[in-house]
Amino acid sequence: MAETGLIQSRYRLIELIGRGGMGEVWRALDESLGRQVAVKRLKPVGPQHDRTFTRVLRERFRREARVAASLQHRGVTVVHDFGEDEGVPYLVMELLDGQNLSQLLEENEQHPLPVEHVVDIAEQVADALGYTHRQGIVHRDLKPANIMRLTDGTVKICDFGIARLGHDIGMSSRLTTTGLAMGTPHYMSPEQISGKEVDHRSDLYSLGCVLYEIATGAPPFDQEDAWAVLVGHRDTPPEPLRTHRAELPGFFDRVVLDLLAKAPDERPADAGDLRRRIVLGRTGEQPALGPGPLARPATGLPPAPRAKALPAWTRSMTAGRPATGSTPPPAGRPDPAAGLTGQWTAATATAPRTGSSVPAGPPAPDLLATLEGRHGAGIDLGRLGRWAEAAEVHREVAAERLRLLGPDHPDTLATRYEVAYTLGRLGRWAEALEIYQDVARARAAVLGADHPDTFVARYEAGISLGRLGRDTEALEVYRSLVEDRTRTAGEADPETLRARHGLGVSLGRLGRWEEALAEAREVCALREHTLGPDHPDTVISRREVAAGLGWLGRWREALVAYRQVAEARTRTLGPGHPQTLAAREDEAHCLERLAQA
Repeated sequence: MAETGLIQSRYRLIELIGRGGMGEVWRALDESLGRQVAVKRLKPVGPQHDRTFTRVLRERFRREARVAASLQHRGVTVVHDFGEDEGVPYLVMELLDGQNLSQLLEENEQHPLPVEHVVDIAEQVADALGYTHRQGIVHRDLKPANIMRLTDGTVKICDFGIARLGHDIGMSSRLTTTGLAMGTPHYMSPEQISGKEVDHRSDLYSLGCVLYEIATGAPPFDQEDAWAVLVGHRDTPPEPLRTHRAELPGFFDRVVLDLLAKAPDERPADAGDLRRRIVLGRTGEQPALGPGPLARPATGLPPAPRAKALPAWTRSMTAGRPATGSTPPPAGRPDPAAGLTGQWTAATATAPRTGSSVPAGPPAPDLLATLEGRHGAGIDLGRLGRWAEAAEVHREVAAERLRLLGPDHPDTLATRYEVAYTLGRLGRWAEALEIYQDVARARAAVLGADHPDTFVARYEAGISLGRLGRDTEALEVYRSLVEDRTRTAGEADPETLRARHGLGVSLGRLGRWEEALAEAREVCALREHTLGPDHPDTVISRREVAAGLGWLGRWREALVAYRQVAEARTRTLGPGHPQTLAAREDEAHCLERLAQA
């Protein structure tokens, strides 16, 4: 078909008006009805694309057609037709006379849009989102380029290419290794980044990012490094909009900051609720915040994310629950596995240290059992994502255990570790780091420098340093931990390789990508040898290799690695599993990069 030819003897292509890595949009004439339309079509697929990739790409295109065609709202782009012409899928849409928000910002030299336009855009998008969410559809890629403002002031949402129906794969999607293929980093919700379940409130967070940008001239987390952007979404409270632009109305500042809450249930309940708040704000009123999704929990700790996992491409850095090792305690020290009984309790009860708060007699067994139960309850609260409550429980248990057992008892240290863990989940990394370091020092003195629990506390201290942007210090922590793990357990031990993984990620965050890639390749080879090519840890390392190659611009090599990941996922999880589809999306991103090169 000629570039300005006729599609299906009906749609005559007139002018190319947009082009991406894998698709293009044309202004066209519908000769049957005599009206101008927009035709979006995939670029012809070359022989370098395998059948699986082609299937995923076509399905993504068909999904956009199905989703958009099911929506009938003035705030959503109208789809007229869908089909294939000479094997190339195409989508026929209404031709919009206007510019997307990204173009408006660029035309305005990245200065923010007029306040009245910003508030009007917010209200119209909230109205359109309310409609799409009621139809059970989540967009998942809201960004300025996907929101059009027409010349008559109408605002429309476009591009449902990665939207999901509410019942589709449980609304769960894993972030791709690069963080680009299943969404755009500057506008992704924390739960989308961490691979948790995604629902309509993820779109609300993305809308908050968009509104922040058009209101201030820059998105809330405006770094060039994708890692820094993702960490910002997950860990950093955004600055109030009015610190950048004082003339913004106070109600709008509050609305956007609520949209940018880390935890989904701390955002507005839905888009309808959001629109009501905007309408009331424009008239000078504000809704009362009673019990419900907009209310803040009455705790001594600030509201914070409830499930702040790492991005998928660094997921194996997360230690999770403290590891239980097999290394025996040093001679002369009690076995921590004995818990609150036996040698340790007897020893501390009869010979307390000077200045210690340990009582002269052994604690009552029922009180110790109660504390053990409360410790478990704190862990259960964390598993439910109720981190503020978990933090309070662990603090109280730690205080009681310190009073009854002393500051160096293994159970006191275990609870203090949990306090640090919950603080990390709440984004209070400086406090978490201080406790992890203190616990690591105490465990080294009580259990021994080479005890697995000591290593675990050191590992978490490294993670905290990374979250605080102290990557050089984190690198040194991981480097020393690798040496000690290798000496005590061997270079192929899973925990040694976990520490090496952290070392490699730190190298990457410092921009030392050649070294990071070399580290990832060595870890991948060792994991493949000891665990097998399809083990999850091996596949994670292979994704790290691919990510490093991508950062170095070696997209052809990255494509090979991503395909290996996709093949492994297909074998172990099946072709339709979300992680498999995410790996195929990684392939698509590489091919887009190669097409743009």
